[in-house]
Amino acid sequence: MINTIKFISESFFRLLLLLIGVSILSFILIIHSPIDPVDAYVGAESNVSAQQRENIARHWGLDKSPVVRYTTWVKNMLQGDMGTSIIYQKPVSKVLLERFQTSLILMVTAWVLSGIIGFVLGVLAGSGQGTWYDKAIKAVCFVLSSTPVFWIGLLLLMVFSISFGWFPIGLAAPIGKAAQDVTIWDRIYHLILPAITLSITGIANITLHTRQKLIDVLSSDYVLFAKARGESKWTLVKRHGIRNIAIPAVTLQFASFSELFGGSVLAEQVFSYPGLGNAATQAGLKGDVPLLLGVALFSAVFVFAGNLSANILYGVFNPQIREGSKV
Repeated sequence: MINTIKFISESFFRLLLLLIGVSILSFILIIHSPIDPVDAYVGAESNVSAQQRENIARHWGLDKSPVVRYTTWVKNMLQGDMGTSIIYQKPVSKVLLERFQTSLILMVTAWVLSGIIGFVLGVLAGSGQGTWYDKAIKAVCFVLSSTPVFWIGLLLLMVFSISFGWFPIGLAAPIGKAAQDVTIWDRIYHLILPAITLSITGIANITLHTRQKLIDVLSSDYVLFAKARGESKWTLVKRHGIRNIAIPAVTLQFASFSELFGGSVLAEQVFSYPGLGNAATQAGLKGDVPLLLGVALFSAVFVFAGNLSANILYGVFNPQIREGSKV
């Protein structure tokens, strides 16, 4: 019980330090960016007078010093107010909630796909070490792990949307269709290509990790003993291999939240998918400080939750490495 309380307290303290560090670093990067928020707000070719520009800057608090702006933002945050988005003209918390619902569907779909496909390919390659399909899977994984997400997205977009016309070019719903008329099949249809793009990047890691773990298990003494007793290859894989490699694969998948979130920013941008990553890009390009800080903090919490889940799972399945234990 004491170890559990200590573990929760330390995790909360680490999260607090992480959020403070992320907010300060993000704010410094934003205020030193070459983008003028007023220019981004009124448009580069707008005929707005100097007086009107000053009024706009005063309205959004852009005329104050960076220290005052940051301390004001922190005070409001402590009261539960994340500010108002300059480009969406809505409370940041509302924008984050709306966008995260769309991104969550995309990331969960990609996360499940990459986990299942990667695990199956890893088992197949590991059980057939040295065979032609093992070499083929390894080669494909090495290529995928070194390929940028946006390039894969553009390739899929050109082939399956533009050349074949099988899938829509972008967005999360048909253009011109009222929100209440959009069916679940419309959303699935628009989700397929972004989800495949995002899942492909995670397949390589889980495949290579599962393959190596299975090879290690199949080379162990107890498996050699089982083999000497006459157990077949697939019985060894099923009885001894999958049971021992499933848990590390699951924990590795939970630890991949940071890559998943980073990849979603690029995938959403390529497919104009209206998720959190797309909002982050727009906020960065138009100097929307409150929204960008909100996305930064939200992404930090998201990644921290993924890593914490992985640590907890390690401890649950293997008490010897449980966080806070005396072992």
